[in-house]
Amino acid sequence: MSQTVDRALSILPLLAEGPADLGQVADRLGVHKSTALRLLRTLHEHGLVYRQSDQRYRLGARLFALAQEAVENLDVREIAHPHLVRLNESCGHTVHLAVYEDNEVLYIDKVESRYPVRMYSRIGKPVAITVAAVAKLLLADLSEAERRAVADRLDYPMYTARSTPSAPAFLKELATVREQGWATDLGGHEESINCVAAPIRGADGRVAAAMSLSAPNVVVTAEELLTLLPLVRRTADAISHDYSGKAPTDHSGKAPTEQDPKE
Repeated sequence: MSQTVDRALSILPLLAEGPADLGQVADRLGVHKSTALRLLRTLHEHGLVYRQSDQRYRLGARLFALAQEAVENLDVREIAHPHLVRLNESCGHTVHLAVYEDNEVLYIDKVESRYPVRMYSRIGKPVAITVAAVAKLLLADLSEAERRAVADRLDYPMYTARSTPSAPAFLKELATVREQGWATDLGGHEESINCVAAPIRGADGRVAAAMSLSAPNVVVTAEELLTLLPLVRRTADAISHDYSGKAPTDHSGKAPTEQDPKE
């Protein structure tokens, strides 16, 4: 039985290369045509392969429907949480996970700092969209037209002297974030809080969520926090790998300094 299942499953990657006839399938599996035909008929009955009018077989629509359903049911929070906990354990700072939904960026997970000074962010609460590092990453992944539409409808409250003041400034920041692949909020929302963030990507390469590491100035300086950016990016890539199945990227290079363009 296990050999039969193995042979049947081996047909799927073959057909992913393009339509194949019965002889090609039999040759690839190293079996008689009658055996290949039985396997193909079973897969056809389940909608996993389809026989064309030219008698060649291709992947069936049911297979794509199952794949799409599986992707839609992936829970990025559940996948990310163990990684967020490990990051928190390694450095002690607050870790957030956020998504973009219904024109808002929302925190969907948080691991508290082990230090006495805590952040007042809450799961389910919208972030300050014009300054938050996670928001910049999520919005930077939108198309240019979508970015402009979002920027035009936002207000730009000056939470601090380092807050983003206008739509043009916000679009410029998003362009930088899109190019460099990470974001910061260095005192843009609260003078005493700094944050570095990295994207979590799905199988299609799009940003599905964003994670961040935040700490107050009384615990670490902005420059000290920036040295942890490679660790944050590696964590985000590990989550992306578990979420999408794609290999993570190496981010072992030198961290930027506070003088680098991030705001």
